[in-house]
Amino acid sequence: MKRKIVSFMLIAVLLALPAFGHDLFLKPENFFTKPGGTVRLSVMNGTFMSSEAAVAFARLTDVSVVSPGGKRLSPKEADFTKNETTAFLTVATPEAGNYVVGLSTNWRENALAAKEFNEYLTLEGIPDVLDNRTRDKELDKDARYRYSKFVKTILQAGETQTDDYKAVLGYAVEMIPQQNPYRSKRGESIDVLCLKDGKPLVGQTVLVGYESSGKLATEKSLRSDAKGMIKIKLEGVGKWYAKFINMVKVDDPKVNYESKWATLTFEIK
Repeated sequence: MKRKIVSFMLIAVLLALPAFGHDLFLKPENFFTKPGGTVRLSVMNGTFMSSEAAVAFARLTDVSVVSPGGKRLSPKEADFTKNETTAFLTVATPEAGNYVVGLSTNWRENALAAKEFNEYLTLEGIPDVLDNRTRDKELDKDARYRYSKFVKTILQAGETQTDDYKAVLGYAVEMIPQQNPYRSKRGESIDVLCLKDGKPLVGQTVLVGYESSGKLATEKSLRSDAKGMIKIKLEGVGKWYAKFINMVKVDDPKVNYESKWATLTFEIK
């Protein structure tokens, strides 16, 4: 009887948790592939380690692959599969070099009570909006926001390294490495340019982390400088990610805020 009561209490607590947004990452089975081969990428809708819901192809507004030499291709729905929790994209890598794969989603809306929204801003690395709510005495004000997501990953096919790692997809928000991650080693740093509408995004909070041997290292918080740059110290080998949510207040009768999510993934060996 006690066990049943505990179970019911646990379910009630879980149901009471705020419906925060999911991160979205492109996470290849292997960031390193062979020329003439294919690679399957998981569309991780949840966390970097676990996908909780498969993204439908109909929700996507763009799917792009930039191949060595800069040619941009658009995978089709036939290139997507999914199970109950994860969508998968299969990408061909016919040539040696670096590939950039990206996708974007359409707008969705969400609403949170004031306390939950404030917690969300803290957990997701959006301190400026929280500071503004504090300044404007709006911490007790509920929030409704719309959001879209823009995600990228970089692949290495064979041994040849090309400049295509810094391809710009033209998304509303985007991160562009300034050095090739696949030329970088543990202990070095790479600069990453944060863009919004094609212009440097100044003062943006970016969360950075990596997975090694099945475990996540402690996430680091960085701020983009006056040129929109962050510097990522590659402290360990593994699968790396950078992510940010650019949220702004909007004058709209339907929503209070608009947020654009960006993620970038690559691997350091």
